[in-house]
Amino acid sequence: QVQLVESGGGLVQAGGSLRLSCAASGRTTSSYVMGWFRQAPGKEREFVAAISWNGIITNYADSVKGRFTISREKYKNTVYLQMNSLKPEDTAVYYCAAGPSLGEKEAYYPYWGKGTLVTVSS
Repeated sequence: QVQLVESGGGLVQAGGSLRLSCAASGRTTSSYVMGWFRQAPGKEREFVAAISWNGIITNYADSVKGRFTISREKYKNTVYLQMNSLKPEDTAVYYCAAGPSLGEKEAYYPYWGKGTLVTVSS
């Protein structure tokens, strides 16, 4: 079993920064791809970023490229999402996910956290 716990959400003004963390525990989490998704009010959940098990390969949604950075500390089984130049449209619940394959589809990730809310005020 894999457990994922997100933290770091909160309220920030447009143009500000936040860093989200996701602590993973359970079997073989260090060998999993880790991803971040988000769901804004009234919208479907969407892919934000993902990182390979060794941290070498990263992938981002076009909407966050150049503003968000995903990273991981392998020996701490923790993945981060550094979010800079935040916009009101980044407001959403952000979810951490883990799975065996790097991809943008939710189906690639069998394990999910409960989410952390990020609110960006204008």
